[in-house]
Amino acid sequence: MIRKLGIVIAVIATMVLTVAVTTAGSPHFVGDCIKGQSGNTITATCKEAGLGDEAQINVTLTADASCINPGSHHPKATNKASVAAGATVPVQNGKANYTLTGTATFSPDCSPPMTVVFSNVTVTDVTNGISVDP
Repeated sequence: MIRKLGIVIAVIATMVLTVAVTTAGSPHFVGDCIKGQSGNTITATCKEAGLGDEAQINVTLTADASCINPGSHHPKATNKASVAAGATVPVQNGKANYTLTGTATFSPDCSPPMTVVFSNVTVTDVTNGISVDP
């Protein structure tokens, strides 16, 4: 768990250090980010506008994953995982479209009949300091 938290912090720190200076615009998410799940993988597809003449933005996806048994009982501490993904996204005409994908890793594996449930899902435009919960 501490190792995964370290990875999340490293991804965010790297993106903060590469933040470009924004010139003009009013950054905002357009509509809702669409969240999807396949097994232990989560995706978020988002659109942003009002990015002015920025060349690129840095975005992150963070989430908590839990391995839930068929009786809907919450897991023990060892069956929880943090998920983090990040990307540098090009901006065209003040807009950016992107999809972020993160995969939860459990030890031991979260295999059927248990299922993975994601919570606290957040997409953050680190460059502009805006977030959304898809």
